[in-house]
Order: sequence, then structure tokens, then C-alpha cells
Amino acid sequence: QVQLVESGGGLVEPGGSLRLSCAASGTIFRMTTMGWYRQAPGKQRDVVATITGDGTISYADSVKGRFTISRDNAKNTVYLQINSLKPEDTAVYYCNTTWWGRVYWGQGTQVTVSS
Repeated sequence: QVQLVESGGGLVEPGGSLRLSCAASGTIFRMTTMGWYRQAPGKQRDVVATITGDGTISYADSVKGRFTISRDNAKNTVYLQINSLKPEDTAVYYCNTTWWGRVYWGQGTQVTVSS
């Protein structure tokens, strides 16, 4: 059974930083593409960043230069370092993967950017 558990969200002031973590189980982690998505209130869930098993990375244009995705295959964990946070980054952030053709999501972690 695939499980994804996010952590690291919180309330931060504009310009601050956070590191989100997503611990995965139930897959051969090193072979899987992992993604971070976010969903703001009243908006659709959008991709933020993805990283393949061999380390190929892509970012949404809106976060390039501020967000960094990385993975530690020994810990079955994917990270999202978020810097220079803006109020418009406020959202629930979700971890995502696809395994044997099925899409899995974590429960999400709330990031709120406010002074």
C-alpha cells in the first residue's frame, strides 16, 4: 500500500522560508517520479515541481528561482525548499506519485504566508 505523508508546513511572514518533506512508503522509491502540487482556496490543484527517479527536475514558472525540489532515496523522502515566500504562495501543498498506473496523494500540509 502506497502512503505519502507530508510535513513542514506552517505560518510564515513574507520573505520567509520553509522546507516541506514527504515520506513515501509502498513503492520502489528510487524508481518513482515524485511531485509537489499546491491548491489555494477556491482554485484548482496545480503542479509546483517534479523530480524523476534519476533526478530530472522541472518547476512551474511561478516558482522558478524560489523553490527547490530534492530527494533522498535512502530515506524515501522528497523535499521542497521554499524561499522568499509570498502571500500568493499560501496553499495546501500536496505530495504526489504514480505507481503501477495509479495516482497517489498525501494528506497535504498547509502553508500560510502572512504578516
